[in-house]
Amino acid sequence: MSLSRRAFMRTGGIGRSPVSSALVAARGREAAEAEAPFSLLAPTVVVPPDLGEVRINSNENPLGPGKKAVEALMAEFGQTGRYPFNSRLTESALAKAIGERFKAKPENVVLGAGSGEILRNAVRAYTSARRPLVTAMPSFEAPSRTAEQIGTPVRAIPVDSKMRIDLDQMAEASKGAGLVFLCNPNNPTSTVHSAKAIEETVRRIRQSSPDAVILIDEAYHDYVTDPSYATAVPLALEHHNVFVARTFSKAYGMAGLRLGYAIGQAATLADLARYKLPYNANVLAIGAAMASIEDDPYITSERERNTKVRQYTLDFFKKAGFEGADSQTNFIFVNLKRPAKEVREACAKMRILIGRDFPPFEKTHMRISMGTMEEMERATQVFSQVLGLAPATAAARG
Repeated sequence: MSLSRRAFMRTGGIGRSPVSSALVAARGREAAEAEAPFSLLAPTVVVPPDLGEVRINSNENPLGPGKKAVEALMAEFGQTGRYPFNSRLTESALAKAIGERFKAKPENVVLGAGSGEILRNAVRAYTSARRPLVTAMPSFEAPSRTAEQIGTPVRAIPVDSKMRIDLDQMAEASKGAGLVFLCNPNNPTSTVHSAKAIEETVRRIRQSSPDAVILIDEAYHDYVTDPSYATAVPLALEHHNVFVARTFSKAYGMAGLRLGYAIGQAATLADLARYKLPYNANVLAIGAAMASIEDDPYITSERERNTKVRQYTLDFFKKAGFEGADSQTNFIFVNLKRPAKEVREACAKMRILIGRDFPPFEKTHMRISMGTMEEMERATQVFSQVLGLAPATAAARG
């Protein structure tokens, strides 16, 4: 049976109430890449049905996309029968809009199905069995996993004592490398480097390893409050062999729509573009993204909301005697002084879902994504019980 846009809006409740932004964001899917759903860990646990899961395991925006993005998405529903090159809003139009945002041209932009496609394709495009990948440890795993799959050696540089990427060691390890992956802010450690530090590192790598490509992943750019930080996009547009990856999955709340992009010099991105999946940006995502990149007030409000929730959660752990890294993201990395697995499984029994292990810190540290303030208040009650800070309460149990 065919479904018209009007029928979809009627059956989906549009017109009576807005589309759920959190539904569009498809919360909780990132964790499923590495682990079985946490709800399967304790199927016999009985939790009151009016209390659902708190999914703080995937670094998503718990509110989903902003109102303008949802309205734009719905406006494009009638275009879903068209390919993205033949619809009202095209891939080319989005690349042009992103380029203009940075005073660049469409050829300076390559779209991806989230930034994950960009990161994986970068490994395929710029590394080989003779040209290794250089990355931090721990950092986002997609590049290193791809390298292992295609037989590329990986030089994994441990983070420093403050959980920051060791830029000096990264620059040293880049000699002879094919790709240097700098996640700034870094996932999962949540820390960030200043614009000056990144610029100096790029200069050192380009000087000692002129053939190495430098990928700076700025997935969490919009959550940073450190005034010393700035985007590396100007560096990417100025220098050959440098590019930046961005995503609409985080602050923009579009994790379920799968859209990201790379930006840099056209010559640098040429090899990356060869691996691009054709029509990887669907028409709904294009519409939502076109509206989102102009919606600065939503990003500002999301940053402010996240900052308050993040500080509340960090203060909870600090008061309890657990140290967290200096977070500049929508998640925190906390030393719980015990294996993450045992804490995660205990919390899952009370429907608080937390992220997976991150070696080599899986015996001590846990990454906790930020939900809404209400969700984090409920989560900290459970943390208090699981960590032995307070006796079980009705709120903690469910």
